[in-house]
Amino acid sequence: MATLSRDDVAHVAHLARLGLTEEELTRLEGQLNHILDQYAVLAELDTEHIAPTAQTIELENILRADVVTPSLSVDEALAGAPERAGDHIVVPGIIAEYE
Repeated sequence: MATLSRDDVAHVAHLARLGLTEEELTRLEGQLNHILDQYAVLAELDTEHIAPTAQTIELENILRADVVTPSLSVDEALAGAPERAGDHIVVPGIIAEYE
């Protein structure tokens, strides 16, 4: 598998607008090449009999059931409104022609 050169790492850092020091470039070059080496090892595994998955862990629905329950009345919901017109909250206009 191909390895990344220091120039490759510097180029990607430049594209990402990362101001890396020489020490950081050297460390990052080693780390990225190690990741690529590990990927090469994984790529050698026989996965023909393993079903493709979108998730590596089982997902559970963490949302509660959508059940209708008693709610606030209009008067209770609008009790704290500074001004109201019928069943609506009155707010200051933000566009002059509609004020």
